[in-house]
Amino acid sequence: MKLIQKRRFQTRTDLKDLDKVLAWFDQFQSLARYPIPENVWLQCQLALVEGFTNAVRHAHHSLAIETPIEIEVIVFSEALEIYIWDRGPGFDVQSWLRKTPKVIDKDSEGGRGLRLMERIADRFTYTSEANGKNCLYIRKSYRPIDLE
Repeated sequence: MKLIQKRRFQTRTDLKDLDKVLAWFDQFQSLARYPIPENVWLQCQLALVEGFTNAVRHAHHSLAIETPIEIEVIVFSEALEIYIWDRGPGFDVQSWLRKTPKVIDKDSEGGRGLRLMERIADRFTYTSEANGKNCLYIRKSYRPIDLE
């Protein structure tokens, strides 16, 4: 598997910055010499939106708007990885997923984002790091598009 692109972005804890996050993410598809399949691209975009909004609404709900959220995207020839770092208290995502019904209640106020990210991703983790940050990791594999 070949590394294609790797970039990092930092933004404030503000849902109004979602447009900036999406514009930044779009560059990976528009500049790619090795295009990502559209269905995979849209799934990863949705996972990024869910991860970012969860960081703002939950992890950083009591932190200042200036508290940064860091995002890194790595595009490989056959996979896309998204890392989102927050500075909140953290929680056990895997335990939450085990306790929560696998069927998504379309009428519920919340809780759908984690289940959506889990379904989209081939690998999905949320871990606390020694530096006081938490890292949401999403990996989605795909077959490369044959351009020839």
